[in-house]
This record gives sequence, structure tokens and C-alpha cells, in this order.
Amino acid sequence: MHPAPARRGALALVLAATLAAAPATAVAAPGPKAPKADFTLTILHANDLESSLLPVTGTDGSTYGGVDRFVALLEREQRAAVTGAPGPGQAGKRGVLTISAGDNFLPGPQLAASDDPSRPVYDATAFSAAGFDVSILGNHDFDQNPDFLARWLGDVSSGTTFVAGNLGFDAEPRLLAEVRDGTIVQTHVEQIKGERVGVIGLTTPDLPRLSSSRGVTVDPDLARIANAQAASYAAAGVDKVVLVSHLQDIDNEVALAGQLRGVDVIVGGGGHELLADPADPRVANGVTPYGPYPLTPKDADGRTVPVVTTNALYTYVGRLVVNFDARGDVLSVDEAASRPIPVVAQGPDAVAPDAQVNRQVVQPVQQYVADLGRRVVATSEVPLDGVRDSVRSRETNLGNLATDAVLAAARREAAAAGVTAPVVALQNGGGIRNASVLPAGNLTALDTYTVLPFANFVGVAPAMPVSTFVAGVEHGLSGQVSGGVLQPAGSFAQAAGYRVSYDPARPAGSRVVDLVLDDGTVLVSGGQIATTAPETLSVATIDFLLRGGDGYPFDGVAFSVLPVTYQQALATYLTGELGGRVTAADYPVGGEGRITPVS
Repeated sequence: MHPAPARRGALALVLAATLAAAPATAVAAPGPKAPKADFTLTILHANDLESSLLPVTGTDGSTYGGVDRFVALLEREQRAAVTGAPGPGQAGKRGVLTISAGDNFLPGPQLAASDDPSRPVYDATAFSAAGFDVSILGNHDFDQNPDFLARWLGDVSSGTTFVAGNLGFDAEPRLLAEVRDGTIVQTHVEQIKGERVGVIGLTTPDLPRLSSSRGVTVDPDLARIANAQAASYAAAGVDKVVLVSHLQDIDNEVALAGQLRGVDVIVGGGGHELLADPADPRVANGVTPYGPYPLTPKDADGRTVPVVTTNALYTYVGRLVVNFDARGDVLSVDEAASRPIPVVAQGPDAVAPDAQVNRQVVQPVQQYVADLGRRVVATSEVPLDGVRDSVRSRETNLGNLATDAVLAAARREAAAAGVTAPVVALQNGGGIRNASVLPAGNLTALDTYTVLPFANFVGVAPAMPVSTFVAGVEHGLSGQVSGGVLQPAGSFAQAAGYRVSYDPARPAGSRVVDLVLDDGTVLVSGGQIATTAPETLSVATIDFLLRGGDGYPFDGVAFSVLPVTYQQALATYLTGELGGRVTAADYPVGGEGRITPVS
């Protein structure tokens, strides 16, 4: 039986030939395994809540927003983040971190529901129900001054840690007490499922110009602070770092990312931007996505840093799902799970209101606001233009009305304050917030809050140098110009007590052509301060601008703050000086020529 060995030899030759012809990869040694997620962190975040406690009807008739639905949605997402089977690529060990990126409340009719000290601060009740783990302080959190912020913090019962890495409170006793009891901290490490997450909190360096922060100090060196804290966390073995910042514009967070080392994720606030992908559901408020969710800039070491924010006013909960490897490095962002989630009553994301929050917050605030809406304070013969782009770029009749109210209030209160009665007033268009045309007809107490919502007080600079006042008027006219037309800017100055003509073709800072007071006194003629102009002038405006807010050049000018807000000034002006009637003769549509462009 000799043929068998011959067959075995032939088979061996065939096998050898086959192996020789096979690609090298068929016999290569296995490569290193792909990194595996060791910990998955879901970051739930919101920003710029701004006392928008009540639900809103969208442009399509749908219902969105409202703190009662917001809280219910957050609770749902907090549970879902750590229950059920992990998603593809996620770790078995999962945790959740819930963050507010500042501007937790905002002066206006809904916050005014808490003015009575016998009532709770409804915004604090709402914030507590949301169960934020960490928060930072935004500029609007100081609008009512540091004492009200301390009252709000005292009413927050959720144990939230407020991280203020670049703020100092030594000159504000009530806030310093919050530092001493651990409510406000400079650094914070959150313990999550045995993992330690370092949190860095930064507030805009423009805080003193944007709000009534009084004695609160601000360190503007954001990159240095963040890098030092990240390095300190790393030295302590904290290998995951989240930066929470309120820098007014998400582009500022993106720019900051390029200067950082050791920061894994940035959660921003202050700009109201909506980050969303094309297929993501949205609320019907007409806001166009600013960019994808998340943004992905590189840090100083070339690492990608996910940057997220959400649209404001309790309208979204952001959900960023991040996978970390065993060394604490970001392995990936779960793109399928990460997106903004709209706070809506309809559709696949619909959520029912939280019954307790509805009862404790929404119902009493609704009642208060409804009462304001029924209280008629005046009637108007004309529609009053408060459209955002209008009041920020040109004279409007509502801008005139609001500025006249500031001037009238300052004149009423000047004697009691011991200051010279003002002869002029200006009001920044960014402080007029109704963003609509008020139709002819009844004006209510609610309208006065809607038009002028901030906690800005009327102030008087009784001896402002005329050159400084003219520089202020110039600043109000210093926005960008396109096609020969001044473009909207929040610093645009509505006028009372004077008329100004300006040339938009001239460089910013030298656009005023003529400026004449209502009594005929010439301050500027042909672009030059008149030789006959007085040296000083008593000027009324809001304390925000007198402190240099919106970039106004009034720093260092002595002024007195009067005990009346600009909203109160408007309400009193309507019922008092105007006798409850806004006439077409006094406030014609388009204004009366107080601010005139010339070529």
C-alpha cells in the first residue's frame, strides 16, 4: 500500500504553496487591542435660566420651557444615565454630573414675584428641585447686588457647590459667609461612583461692567487660573477635569480651549447659543443652531476638547456622554447619545410637569405675573417700537419714552439726593428688552417689566465733564457700519434732553457732527466741542453705565445712585408726568429726530 505516502507528499506540497501565496496578514501576530472605556460620564447641563420659570407657547402653538417640565426632564435623564444596559462603547461603570453654567436668575416680573420677603425666592426653590451638583455664578446673578445673591444662595437647599475660581468676596460680608460655610468655593472635586472629577469655575472678567457686583473682585487671567487648577488636580491624582465657564459668548470658550492643558471638557454659558446637529429635535422659538453639538477645538497640547452650551431660559437640557479610559483621558464622545434635549410638552421628548414644582413655583409666579398683566398703567395712541435691532441701532419712540422716564426720575429725586438736577439722559438699547412692538392701546405694569427688566438703578453724575459726556455719546454710536448704516449694538444710546447728528462714514469715536441741548446750548459743532460749551454737565443714566458697563467711558466720574430702578422710573413716568397717556404728538412712530444720521 505504497500510494498513500505519495498522496501525503503531494498534499504537503500543495499546502506549502498555499501558505506561500497567502497575504502576510493571515499569519501576523494579533495587534494591540483598541482602548476600552473604563468610565462613562454623562454631563447634564443648562445655562442662562434667567428666571424664565413659566412655560411658553411656541411659534407653532406648541408648549415648551417651564421649570416644572425642566425638573422632570432632568430627573428622567439623571436616572437614565446610570440605569439599564450601557450603550455601545460605554463602560460598565457610569456616573452623572449635573451642571448650571450661571445666570441662574434675572430681574424681571417673574423674579419680582419673590420681592416680598415673606415669600420664598421661587427661583431658589426651582433651582433646588433641579438638583444641580455644581454651578458657577454668571453676571446676571449679581444684577440685584451681592446681598440678593446671598439671599438666593441661602434659599437654595439642594447642596449645590458654587465654584468661583476667579472671584473674590472679601469685601462682601454676606457672600463671604457663603464662602466660609463651603457653599462658594474656589476649587471642587466631585466624587462620582468612586471616580474623582475636578471642577474649575470661571466667570467673565467683564463682570463689574455687566452687573452690580459691587465689591466682588475678578481675576481676568483665565488661562493661568484654569491651567494651575488643572495641574493641581493632576498632582492630587484627579484625572478628569471639567471647566464650567460663563464668558458671554461660546467663541470665548473655544478661544480659551486653545490655551489650556489638562482640561477634558468645557461647559459654557452666557451666550444663549444653541449647539445642535441637523436631526436634533428643537423647541419652536426660532433659534437657529450656532454649530454642532459638541464643538471640538484643540487645546494647547493638540488634544480635542469637547465644548458645549445650550440655549437659555429652561428650554433645553444638554446631554454630553464622555467615555474615559483607565488613565482618565477622554477616549470618545458618544455621538449617538450626546445632544441637546428640548423641554417640550409634545413629541418624542415630551415630559409631564413635575407636580410639586408646578404647585410650589409655577402656580404662584403665574398668579403674580397675571396680576401685573391686568394692572393698566397707561394707554398709548401709537405702537411703541422696542424691536431688538431697532433700539440698538436708531432712535425709536419706545427708546425715547424709556430715556425720558430716566431723566424725569432723576430730576424728581435729585434734590433729596443733594445733587444737581440733570439736563440730559441716555439709555443703552441693550437695556430695553421686550424685543417687540407694543401695540397701541393699554400698557400694563407687566409691560414695564418686560421693557426694562434689569435691576438697574437711576443714577446722576452731577458734574460730568462735557468731553466725557460727548465721549459717551460717541460710544453709543460706535457700532459697526455696513452699507453706510449703523448696525445694532447693545451700547447704542437712546437720548433725552439733547439732539445729535452723526456721520456713520466716519471712524468710531469721531462720528458726532452736532450735539445740541434742548435749551439750545451747543456742545458739539462740526465735529468739534464748541468753545462756548460748559465744562461740566449733570447727566442721568443707569448705574450700570455709570460704572462703565457696556464699555461706556464713565469710570472715575463721581455719581450718586438714586433709590429708583429704571423700571420703576418708567411706571411712575407713565402714571405721573404723562397722566396715563402716551400721545402720538410726544412719541411719534420713528421718533422725533433726537438721533439723526447724516452723510
